[in-house]
Amino acid sequence: MAAAAVVVAAAVTGYALLGGSKDNKADPEPTKSTSSQESSSNPRDTDTETATVEGWKVVVNPSAGIAFDVPPQWALKSTDWVTYVAENDDPEDKPLIAMRAPAFLQEEWCSSDEDRNGDLEHAPLAAAGSKRNSDARSTEEIAAADPKAWVYGRYAQPDETKVKSATVEPFTTNSGIEGTLGTAWSEGVEKSKKCTTNGKALTFAFKNTEGDLVSWSFFGAKGVTDEVPDATVREIAATVRLHEDLSGS
Repeated sequence: MAAAAVVVAAAVTGYALLGGSKDNKADPEPTKSTSSQESSSNPRDTDTETATVEGWKVVVNPSAGIAFDVPPQWALKSTDWVTYVAENDDPEDKPLIAMRAPAFLQEEWCSSDEDRNGDLEHAPLAAAGSKRNSDARSTEEIAAADPKAWVYGRYAQPDETKVKSATVEPFTTNSGIEGTLGTAWSEGVEKSKKCTTNGKALTFAFKNTEGDLVSWSFFGAKGVTDEVPDATVREIAATVRLHEDLSGS
């Protein structure tokens, strides 16, 4: 599970490890340069700097051309911040999956010092962000694979058999973006550490203004008192919309 960023000398990376997950200000995802902008004639065009749900906050990933809203209790990271998961025993710390410009709910929801070095590591209750899916072939592929990767990396590893998933489904946001939604969750994760819980994840995959495959994802603790209700997660997903600034990609 994710932890709060720890400042590391002589580096722009901040991370702390709990179950193979990191928050990292260096983007491990492949990116590309573009100057394309969304056409004003696009029926999905919207004011992405103003929340579409009253009282909520706007989250923007300019490099992927995505914006969405989160409830006011969520905290936003910078647009160059990346959170990702890796195998616990991978010496190269290669990301299994990542997302950029995330927002966190209760970033220090659970704290522990598993290695007993005196430094607390923090696990969030939930997070949501977005990314480019440069290597994917379809929205269905992304919606099927990405939620399972988040659940495995954040909550279930090293046991992939504890990860369950539902059939992907068509999904249309409030702004009219059509794509594919996938859901995964874990069952039977043993509470081996203080902050170990079951988890769940949702991914909405679609195409941005350039026609590139991109996605929005949510992950969060499951079966806990403060669990984010599925209805709220879908309400957040429904706010996903296209953002015209792709200059940072």
